[in-house]
Amino acid sequence: MKLFQLQLLKTVLNNGLNISRAADQHFVVQSAVSRQLSLLEAELGVPLFERKGKRLLRPTPLSLAIVREVDAIELSLENIRAISDDFRDGRQGDIRIATTHMQAKYFLPPVLNEFRQRYPKVKVHFLQGNPRQLVQMLHDNDADIAICTEEIADDKALTSHFCYTWNHVLILPEGHELCEGELSLERIAQYPILTYVLGFTGRSKIETAFKKQKLTIDTSFSATDSDVIKSYVRLGFGVGIISGIAHIPEESQGLVMRDLSAFFPESITRIAYMKNKHLKSYLIDIVDIMKQKGQLISS
Repeated sequence: MKLFQLQLLKTVLNNGLNISRAADQHFVVQSAVSRQLSLLEAELGVPLFERKGKRLLRPTPLSLAIVREVDAIELSLENIRAISDDFRDGRQGDIRIATTHMQAKYFLPPVLNEFRQRYPKVKVHFLQGNPRQLVQMLHDNDADIAICTEEIADDKALTSHFCYTWNHVLILPEGHELCEGELSLERIAQYPILTYVLGFTGRSKIETAFKKQKLTIDTSFSATDSDVIKSYVRLGFGVGIISGIAHIPEESQGLVMRDLSAFFPESITRIAYMKNKHLKSYLIDIVDIMKQKGQLISS
């Protein structure tokens, strides 16, 4: 049994049992993939796939169990490299941060400014996506750490740290009726609401709050990016509900912000990495910097 055979099996499963794509990713021909999997099956004495003729229909439970072990093996190999890197030169290397647009633009700049002063030789790579994708990047070892609001706390395979709390705010074009007077969800629901797509930045909390008061809202416009939402609020498409940290006065000309903390529960942004992952010294430091900067927002 060879590690390469096990990795081929994992790649085949990750590509929906497409042998051709798996072969391309490993820079081998299809026949080599098929032969290696046949050799692995012969050694194990148990089928890895349910087949119809030569066509692969679905993986067997054994295949799924093997892939979980391959993930653990690959993480161990990565840990060995990380440990040796620390002994060789702990002040250079790479950090892969899985992040949403909001964290990358509004939270991480001061973090990285301080980090670069300490570690000028460490390269930083952002991998952007929705929270579910970010968590998957950790599981696939495509990212070292992730920072976002959703998904992280529910994943038992992750070690997570509190970073900061934030609240939603209402964004209005100057002169809008809601700029004056007492706010209520009833008043807000009278206008089209521009906010985040489902799965991003507390969207579920927004919908839950209106549903509890039996209010129907028009959310026909949604985006993953706070800047896009603000742009279309300026154009008169409706009123915006965004994260409070995404409202920077000098970048919000023509807009009025009103606090919504009385209507929606606060959200928690967390930092996470795989539980069994060895963190290089500079990864530990950047997590600490994130937590320190987060305290300034929460306080």
